[in-house]
Formats: sequence, C-alpha cells, structure tokens
Amino acid sequence: MSKATPQKTSRSAVEQKASTVPAGYVDVRSGIVELLHAARQAAARNVNSLMTASYWEIGRRIVEAEQKGKRRAGYGEQLIARLSLDLTQQFGRGFSARNLEQMRQFYLTWAIPQTVSAESPKQLTTAVAKKSQTASAPLGLSELANAFSLPWSAYVRLLSVKDDHARQFYEVEALRGGWSVRQLDRQIGSQFYERTALSRNKAAMLTKGAVAKPEDAISADEAVKDPYVLEFLNLKDEYSESQLEEALIHRLEDFLFELGSDFTFVGRQRRLRIDQTWYRVDLLFFHRRLRCLVIIDLKLSSLTHADVGQMYMYCNYAKENWTLPDENPPVGLILCADKGHALARYALDGLPNKIMAANYKTVLPDAEVLQKELEKTRLLLESRRVPSKKTEQKER
Repeated sequence: MSKATPQKTSRSAVEQKASTVPAGYVDVRSGIVELLHAARQAAARNVNSLMTASYWEIGRRIVEAEQKGKRRAGYGEQLIARLSLDLTQQFGRGFSARNLEQMRQFYLTWAIPQTVSAESPKQLTTAVAKKSQTASAPLGLSELANAFSLPWSAYVRLLSVKDDHARQFYEVEALRGGWSVRQLDRQIGSQFYERTALSRNKAAMLTKGAVAKPEDAISADEAVKDPYVLEFLNLKDEYSESQLEEALIHRLEDFLFELGSDFTFVGRQRRLRIDQTWYRVDLLFFHRRLRCLVIIDLKLSSLTHADVGQMYMYCNYAKENWTLPDENPPVGLILCADKGHALARYALDGLPNKIMAANYKTVLPDAEVLQKELEKTRLLLESRRVPSKKTEQKER
C-alpha cells in the first residue's frame, strides 16, 4: 500500500505537466508534425521508386526468358504460373500470375535500354521518350529507380489505357502537373485526352486539367499504407485489396442466390485466353429463364471505357466458346466497388436486337439494387474488417 501513493502522485504530476502548454509549443508541435508527414511521404516515394524499378526488371527477365517477348506455345504461361507459386511462397503477396503479367506488360510498354550515356539520366524520367543507346554500364536498381517518377499504382493505371498517344499524354501531364494517382484516375475516367484533342483552346484545357480537386489529395498516412507498398514490403495491412475483392465476390454470389432461383452457379475466376493474353472472369452464372450465361466482372476502382470494352470482349469470347447451340447470347455485368461511387452496369449492346436487350432488362436484377448492395457490403466489410471465407477456413 505504501508504494501505491507515490505512483499515483507521480502519474498525477506527469499529467499536470502534459496539460500545461509551454510558450511556443504550438509552433514546435506543428513543425514536428509537418516534418514527420514529409518524411513519411518521402519514404513512400523512395519505396515506390525501388518497387517500380524492381517490377520493371522482373518484367524484363520474364520477356527475355520468353525469347524477347515472342512466346513459345504455352511457355510464357507456364513460366509465369511457376514463378507466381515460388515467389508467393518466398515473398508473400504481390506475385500473383496477374501481377507478374502486369510486370511483363510494364516492361514491354516502357522499354528503357539496358545501357545509358552520361548525358541521358534526365531523359529517363519520361519513359516514353527516345532514349540514348550509347554504351555505358548496365543500369543498376538505384539508377533504374530514377527512370520512373510516378508511383507504381500510376503505371498500373496507365497500362489500362490502350491507345499509345493517350497513354503518353496522361503520363506527360501527370509528371508535369504532379498529379496524384487519384487525379490521374479521374482524368482518364473523364476522357481528358479525348476532350483536349477536340478542344479549340487546348492550352486552357490543360491548365484547367492541372488543377487538383480536394478528393485527389493523398495523405502521408495513405501513401505509406498504399496496398502496393505493403505488398512489396510484405507488411500486413488491416484489410488487403485481394481480401476485399474476394469477400465482395462471395457476398455477390450469395446475394444473387437470395434474389431467386434463376441463377445457377457455373464458376469463379474462370480463365479464358484471347490471342496470347490470359484473362479471368470473376463470376460466371447461368440464368435459367433467359437461358444465357451471365458474366460478372468486379472492379475495385471507378468504371473506365477500357472496362466496358473488356466486358464486350468477354461476351464475344463466351458466345463463341462457352455458349451451347440452344442457348441465348451471354450478357455482361460490370460491378465497380469504388469507395463512395459504387456502380452496376449491364453490357447489353452486343445482343442481336433491341427486343432481346429489353427482354433481358425486365428479367435481370435491377442494376440499382446491385449497386446499393455493393456499396453497403463494401462499407460493412471495411468497417468491420471482415475476413474472407478462405481466411476464416484457415483460422478454423
């Protein structure tokens, strides 16, 4: 008992001292807060630069192993599948077959030469510019990191832009204007390139486009907790993007069954190959009344024209390869679970006629209902950090 009193007195004294604000304290605190925010932003940028350089180099080695991108029959897929298995076991998340294919495409799109001259480092910051081919030492990882001024997530977004001129435009503007990934995503989604090309006053359009909106800002905390950064460093986050995606897919599967008995489950993550590229369909159902396949593709970001085009590509493939002679043409459903902007959209333009499209609309679940369920589920999952079914099974 005699020891308890001094402890209470000591704690009380500390609390009293902490509650007393010394002269000039606010300036000291705000300066330290600003310093820490800047340091965390710089740390995230440095990690991003090395991560992007590493992924470019991984892509280069995959392409070189494939005889400079000319894939031998089945070899590229086998190589990526085996690499994905081994790298995931050794380094954790971030090395799925889809991610490795992305690294491969990254190298093919931003093909920086293996040797650079002394006067070319500044040119390296613009990945689409012509590079000097004069001989020097091979690029090391630190040197290669200087070639990429945008974060990895920005290059991932740029890869979704299929038009070379549009991609170069967005990259140059993002570098020039210091766009965040959110601003880049917003500009691509709003077809800023196409609108600028059609504008009579392009300079005014570019000036207006460079202005960031409040929602474009990314805090130091968000930069450090970027899922790509956490994956690269093999650090655990509260709820990974892959877990969120998996949990949403499972919930959507259950929700469609709850709407009635029309939906019959066919498969999840169904693979299809178009030309030399492999794709995966998130969910595949068969609708009994419509007698057609329903292809569902889930996106965690906002809807883009590339997403719509990809869905029509899936539908055409399914019509030719998965649809039986007595079945109707497949229908696509794109679900975008972007934070605060959930969207559900059917892809019906590819159907033979407007009458069939109208018939599909009357039978299929209302897009607005799916949209509300998607938004509600994402909020619930993120607030409760609900683990995926697979995680639950492992824990048991």
